[in-house]
Amino acid sequence: MDGNQMKKPARVVPDLTTNCAGIVSPNPFWLASAPPTNSGPQIERAFEAGWGGAVWKTLGQPIQNVSSRFGGLNYGGKKNIGFNNIELITDRPLESNFREMLACKKKFPKHAVIASLMVETEAEWEEFIARSVDAGADGLELNFGCPHGMCERGMGSAVGQEPKVNERITSWAKKYAEKYKPGLPVLIKLTPNVGDILPHGHAAQRGGADGVSLINTIKSIIGVDIDNYVPYPRVGGQSTNGGYCGAAVKPIALHMVGQLARDPDFQIPISGIGGVATWRDAVEFILLGSTSVQVCTEVMLKGYRIVEDMIEGLTEYMATHGFETIDQMVGKAIPAYSEWGLLDLNYETVAKIDADKCIGCYDCVAACRDGAHQCIFPATDGTRVPTIDEDECVGCNLCQIVCPVVDCISMVEVDNGFGEATWNEAVAGEKTLRPKKGSH
Repeated sequence: MDGNQMKKPARVVPDLTTNCAGIVSPNPFWLASAPPTNSGPQIERAFEAGWGGAVWKTLGQPIQNVSSRFGGLNYGGKKNIGFNNIELITDRPLESNFREMLACKKKFPKHAVIASLMVETEAEWEEFIARSVDAGADGLELNFGCPHGMCERGMGSAVGQEPKVNERITSWAKKYAEKYKPGLPVLIKLTPNVGDILPHGHAAQRGGADGVSLINTIKSIIGVDIDNYVPYPRVGGQSTNGGYCGAAVKPIALHMVGQLARDPDFQIPISGIGGVATWRDAVEFILLGSTSVQVCTEVMLKGYRIVEDMIEGLTEYMATHGFETIDQMVGKAIPAYSEWGLLDLNYETVAKIDADKCIGCYDCVAACRDGAHQCIFPATDGTRVPTIDEDECVGCNLCQIVCPVVDCISMVEVDNGFGEATWNEAVAGEKTLRPKKGSH
């Protein structure tokens, strides 16, 4: 066997059972606190479809929501790559919520039911935690992330953006959780509307949290009605900023999850949220440190049954990659993360075009000419297959990204005769960097 080829591990029968911060569920797929978890009957249907857990739509003093309240971002012919909402917490009576929570937990004792809470005073935190315990909640998630409506009232992201407030309220919640049900797990839902997620994760940890969930939605305006001069979603003749979510936010979520997971001083579990739409997304979150993953937008767009494909895909992935449990996957990609100054600057690739697959669209020519390093040119040999000046190709892979044909363009490693060298080593005079390319 070629030494560069990795031997595939033996196929195993995986166990998807998940323990995230002491909250056990049949699989790592949880519904996030949002419209899909607005009521007991909804969550029961979700569990019947296969979801492992559900975080109840945030409970607090019930409010009145607006109409309309959602907005979708369409781009390049694709609908709803991003999603925005200005909906707030539950608008249903608390008695109904807690009664349905208890009934749901009795009907599905092996599934995780987590109560999401958002209130103002310490006395309210105690009351809502006590009622959540009475309703059979397997854990609590404190909503410190909502970026609209509630933050103007001193809750949501107004708490999540202040580490000292985060720590103080977390300590209240842990105190009352222990009072009413010793060992009851408490998760803190963090806001992404901060410059650095680390201080906020550490604040939750200092406050006694058993884990964190992130990211909550990103403060945003989804678009503007250019004929009526009103942002979306329109409420009469006005609008407001909302929370951005959906597939488009996944890169931001992955970054923040990974940033916490690789910090040696951060030692509590993570429930990953933000753009999880497929089993592959879930795998990425788990490999970057999440123990469970939460889904909202994709369910709103396609329904509960998407979990069937998620379970099937995750099971097949684990079986073919030799993972018997979720824990074996958690953080597997963390060691491959590096600061820029520690990357190997002598590693080199060039683009190669498969002539048999090329359709001659010249998307790569336009992209390279106008957006990269001018090393791909129209064909001169009577074909429509572009030519590549490998002496100038910097291996940026823009051509591969824009190519509409799968595997038509590949990035091939070049043996340039230079050993591994980082920027830090070059600055220190310890190593030599290969000559620059693409600078003509």
